Amino acid sequence: MKSLLINNSLRTLSLLFSIFIGSLALVSCSDDDNNSVASMAVTSVYLEDAASKVPDRLVEFARLGQLIRVEGEGFTGLKKIYVNGYSCYFNPVFVSDKSFIVSINKNVPTTEADESVRNTIRLVKDSGEYTYKFTIRSSAPTISSISNTMPKAGEPIIVYGTGLEEVTKVVFPGNIEVTSGITQSDDGAYFMVTVPENVSDNGGSLFVECANGGAYSPAYFNYKRGIILDFDGKGQQGSWGSSASMVEPADLESAVIGEGNVSQGNYCVLPAAKQLPVSAGKNRCAEVWTAGNGVDDWSEATLGIPYTTKIDSVGFQFDVYVPATTPWSETGFLKLCLINGLNGGEWASSDNKQCYNYVPWVSEKKAVPYYSSGWVTVTVPFSKFYYFAAKADVSSLTFADVVALRTAASYSNFGFYFENSDFTLDKVTGSSTDATVEFPSKETSVRIYVDNWRVVPLSVPAYSDFPSQTIAE
Repeated sequence: MKSLLINNSLRTLSLLFSIFIGSLALVSCSDDDNNSVASMAVTSVYLEDAASKVPDRLVEFARLGQLIRVEGEGFTGLKKIYVNGYSCYFNPVFVSDKSFIVSINKNVPTTEADESVRNTIRLVKDSGEYTYKFTIRSSAPTISSISNTMPKAGEPIIVYGTGLEEVTKVVFPGNIEVTSGITQSDDGAYFMVTVPENVSDNGGSLFVECANGGAYSPAYFNYKRGIILDFDGKGQQGSWGSSASMVEPADLESAVIGEGNVSQGNYCVLPAAKQLPVSAGKNRCAEVWTAGNGVDDWSEATLGIPYTTKIDSVGFQFDVYVPATTPWSETGFLKLCLINGLNGGEWASSDNKQCYNYVPWVSEKKAVPYYSSGWVTVTVPFSKFYYFAAKADVSSLTFADVVALRTAASYSNFGFYFENSDFTLDKVTGSSTDATVEFPSKETSVRIYVDNWRVVPLSVPAYSDFPSQTIAE
């Protein structure tokens, strides 16, 4: 990595030096005095990126932090360069009458810039000034999560990320475009949009266009092919043993609940009504499973996810709802079990880690009541399941390793426990310094509604600022 950085730096210096020498060749020393009072004009702007296969690229916009070369005339004697009204540093050594190089400071305002200076480069020298209209964008936008990835048509979703300012278009799987009714935060942290009709059940990524460019979400939106259990006929629920802890098909509920994103047919509640209240320190007090051996099918052909997919690019999703009237706080967690081989009670013992514990009410090292107005989606990459996360080579593992673990198990059911045991904060954060922060269990009557268990791809399609020029690269 160090060698790569050095090579890129050398390429940058070499590129700038070549550009500078070439520019000087166009201007004789005897003309300096005349050129310093000459009027200025910009004819073109180039993006300078030594790491790119097109290191000197003609562009119509640039982003914060990028280096640009401006061509034109009359730049001798240049004293100040303002981008969107913000003074940006430039090295006079790289200024000739025909071109100059400037770095767009990361503090340059973009959408928040005053309209009078937004998308402008203003050049100032003693004999006058010149303003050139040129689009300045913030860092490339990103999508980090979606409030509900399997909503009904007509329901709202919230898309979270960075740089999502002035969103003008959202494209859903199936190439369904939405260009109106998009509401958003001023800081670009999220936007809300209503899900249109006819979104493809094959799922995929959302694509958005905004003031800062385009961005894709992970490819998990409406990925119905990955459903392993929805309590309405897709997948099969298992049931055996004592009915005291087992949530059986007869215990499912179906009343319409939630606001905005509402329930979809049958759903499971943990703990079930028959299991309330749950005593403090009680483990495996509620459980629900898929049918497992001979029924569960996590094959590539069925789920549509290649076995070669990196383990951090595939994960498990489910939808959850906790009413504000009975928030979840101070006690209890959901144990997501890759196989039916855990006795309950352990967080993740050294020889039994095929699980992940979901504890949304622990926030910033404190117990904060958790609830939702409607159903929201939880995403857990398989790389976060403790069995895989503990491996030194986790980055080299693939979905094939997840399937192999389940195939080799005596009981290949996937399931949830509701556990109500004591735990310490280090179990959640992974930091040994948090071992002294305790969360003792308490008696509870919380009700956690879950639905639509699914295996989904988490990969994000690559987005290029220059899609029409990718062949040249």
